[in-house]
Amino acid sequence: MLATSARLLRLLSLLQTRRDWSGQELAGRLEVDVRTVRRDVDRLRSLGYPVHSASGVAGGYRLESGADVPPLLLDDEEAVAVAVGLRSAAGGTVAGIEESSVRALAKLEQVLPSRLRHRVDALQSAVVPLLGGAPTVDAGLLTAVAAAVRDHVRLRFDYRSHGGETSRRLVEPLRLVHTGRRWYLVGWDVDRDDWRTYRVDRVEGTPSTRQRFTPREPPAADIAAYVSDAVANAPYRYHVTARLHAPAEAMAPRVSPTSAVLEAVDERTCLLRVGVPSLPLVPLYLAQLDVEFEVVDPPELVEHVRAVADRLRRAAP
Repeated sequence: MLATSARLLRLLSLLQTRRDWSGQELAGRLEVDVRTVRRDVDRLRSLGYPVHSASGVAGGYRLESGADVPPLLLDDEEAVAVAVGLRSAAGGTVAGIEESSVRALAKLEQVLPSRLRHRVDALQSAVVPLLGGAPTVDAGLLTAVAAAVRDHVRLRFDYRSHGGETSRRLVEPLRLVHTGRRWYLVGWDVDRDDWRTYRVDRVEGTPSTRQRFTPREPPAADIAAYVSDAVANAPYRYHVTARLHAPAEAMAPRVSPTSAVLEAVDERTCLLRVGVPSLPLVPLYLAQLDVEFEVVDPPELVEHVRAVADRLRRAAP
């Protein structure tokens, strides 16, 4: 069981991640009884956090927006340092914590006083990141999208396609996914009546928020794998499958999730699925993986592999 101070922070974090909680749900997450939850809620109220409660079958707890900024457990210098660090992490400079950083930044900037927000903006504008050619996404845009995901609020925005055409989209956002180079939004496109994956760097302007919605059943249990498949395969004319003589976990560092999808077969082999606009360059892509492989599909790729093999054999007699 968590100590009282740590439990209060955990309770506050839970109340910020979802709009409504029942007392029983909070008690289960905190590993305490419902009476302790009521006492902890009273402690949060005494610290200035406007926690609303309702009794009855549909009752529960909700963290409301207040007239005053609730007290933070940070001094000014700490708050600025945390905000700058989160913005940097949200931009992809610290691998593996980008999505968590966006969620935390959305919470922090919601309560950050304007005097500190100006300092954070000044520091951020003075920093020039070296991103290695990856497209950049404004932290404000990411936090706006993350807040809509958290609150189940529809977004309307202008979206630029790969070909440069711009269209207006109305989306029920589900998740943000970061690949290490790009941010993707998975959401239900209301006008197209289907799930779509959007590159966040192609969202133009600031999205406007619309009415709340009831979340739909996700398109897949593994949203990261869903995005990988959508980005690596769906847009292309040819869909290639090859059997690699190496375990999936060994190949994962060599295969970008935005270029191909890996599927474990057994402890020694895996399937690689990739979409391509044409087949002639696929044999070279497979060869540079530096493992034995077999073409599974399409059959015509076998002839391209033989042609490349003959050409290389003639080049090195």
